[in-house]
Amino acid sequence: MGVIKAAMGDALLTSMWVFSMPFLRIFTVKIATFLGVQSIPLAALFITTILVTCKVFTFSVIGDALGGASFNPTASLTFFAAGLKKNASLLSMAVRFPAQAAAGVAGVRATLQVLPLEIKKTLKGPSLKVDLHTGAIAEGVLTFGLSMALLLILFRGPKNMLIKLWFMAVATVGLVTLGGKYTGPSMNPANAFGWAYVNNWHNSWELYYVYWIGPMVGATLAGWTFRFLLAPAPPPSKEKKA
Repeated sequence: MGVIKAAMGDALLTSMWVFSMPFLRIFTVKIATFLGVQSIPLAALFITTILVTCKVFTFSVIGDALGGASFNPTASLTFFAAGLKKNASLLSMAVRFPAQAAAGVAGVRATLQVLPLEIKKTLKGPSLKVDLHTGAIAEGVLTFGLSMALLLILFRGPKNMLIKLWFMAVATVGLVTLGGKYTGPSMNPANAFGWAYVNNWHNSWELYYVYWIGPMVGATLAGWTFRFLLAPAPPPSKEKKA
C-alpha cells in the first residue's frame, strides 16, 4: 500500500510539473517584453532563473506535503544510488516510474487543452538534434551534471534554503541552455515520454535510448560518485561512559 500511495503522489506531482513547464517560457517572454529587455539574452536567462527558483520552491513544498513525492524519475534514482533513500527499492521504482510516465502524458495533454492554438503550434517538447548516440551521451552527461549539482547543493551547499533553491535553478537553467542544441534537453524521462506520446513517437527506440537510458545512467553514476567519493562523513559516535 505504501508503494501505491507513493506512486500516486509521484503521478500527481509529475502531472503538475509537466503541465507547468511550457508556461516558464511564456512567462519569461511576457515579463521580458513588459520590462523591455526581450532583446537581451542574459536578461531572459535571469528572469527564467527566478521563475525556476519559485517553481522549485513551490513543488518542494507540495512534494513534502505528498510524503516526499518526486516529479522526475532520475531524482529518485539519484538518491537511491547515493544511498540516501533507505526505504526505496528497485521494486518501488518499478511501480513509481510508470506512474510518472503516465502522469507526463496527462500533464502534456492538459497543457495543450488550455493553451491557445498559436502557442500550441510552437510546443513540441524535447527533440533530438544530433545523431542517436550523441543524443544519449548528451542526456546522460546533462543528467549527471544536474543530479550531481542537486546532491552537492543539498548536502554540501549553503544552509539557507532560498540560496539552495537559487543554486539549483541556476544549475538547471545553465544545463538546459547547454543542452538545447543536442536533445532539447529533457533530463526528465517522464516529461520526454509525455511529449513523445502526444506526438506519436513513444514506441521509438530514440525515446528510450536517448531520453530514458541516457538520463538513468547519468543519474546512477552521479549517485554512486557522490556516495563513494563526496558524501559527508557520518558524525562520530559518542562512546558511553562507564
